[in-house]
Amino acid sequence: MRIVFMGTPDIAAASLRALIHAGHDIVGVFTQPDKPVGRKQILTAPPVKVCALENNIPVYQPTTVRDGAALEILKELAPEIIVVVAYGKILPKEILTFPKFGCVNAHASLLPKYRGASPIQWCIVCGEKVTGVTTQLMDEGIDTGDMLETVSVNIGDNETSEELFDRLTIEAAKLVCSTVEKLSKGEITPIKQNEAEATYAPIIKKEMAQIDFNKTASEIHNLVRGLYGWPTAYFMLDGKRVKVYKTEVLEVSGEPSTIIKSDNELIIACGNNSAVKIKELQPEGSKRMEAKQWLLGKKIAQGTKI
Repeated sequence: MRIVFMGTPDIAAASLRALIHAGHDIVGVFTQPDKPVGRKQILTAPPVKVCALENNIPVYQPTTVRDGAALEILKELAPEIIVVVAYGKILPKEILTFPKFGCVNAHASLLPKYRGASPIQWCIVCGEKVTGVTTQLMDEGIDTGDMLETVSVNIGDNETSEELFDRLTIEAAKLVCSTVEKLSKGEITPIKQNEAEATYAPIIKKEMAQIDFNKTASEIHNLVRGLYGWPTAYFMLDGKRVKVYKTEVLEVSGEPSTIIKSDNELIIACGNNSAVKIKELQPEGSKRMEAKQWLLGKKIAQGTKI
């Protein structure tokens, strides 16, 4: 199958490698332009570009795909299918309808649930126990295309978004290969999404990360797991931010937002007669550490309000 691949981050690079190893003819790769990274702002190629260059595949990095230039490139490449994984650009209709088998996207949720930008983080924040990957025929909507194949995975009670991301990256790569193979043989019948079941995963913003201890301990535990890595859940104490990396849900009652234990462990009362134990944290201006280590040098009176 002649394939043009469109994608940018690690999850996309894994799918590109899988397609290459499966023996498909990748005739070109579209990815986002190189971006400055780190304190020194070193111009860095996205993972998909690195993978493509390692395999001698032509790389295209247009700033827009809506001016007609991208379509002209595609006409020269003549792909039978375009595979899209986390590209980061919305494709116009003339590209979506150009290849024989259309544009196929792998989305990290069980559509129609969690359409949008942050499905992996958001399904954990919302307390889901199961998620997965869906391949779909792209249309002009956001993750609204007809479904092709799905794979489901269970979410661990303490699994973070980073850990789930790694597992779904592997599943997405396998599913993309399966879908492309079956499409080429006419073995897939697209299925319309049920709009009544559709939900959206919004873009994660920094202001979403502040912990509200009036919520239940389970909700806070899910927030910490879902926003692990970035932007990282946090609370304010003495005017300083304390990032939270690991928590445990307890059935302990107390006035919400009140510290009910602070000697060798940090326990904070939450809503609905629950409490959360903070296990790992990072005080502002310091390194990440276990809460009990922090408490050796940080005296906090029981009854303190967060």
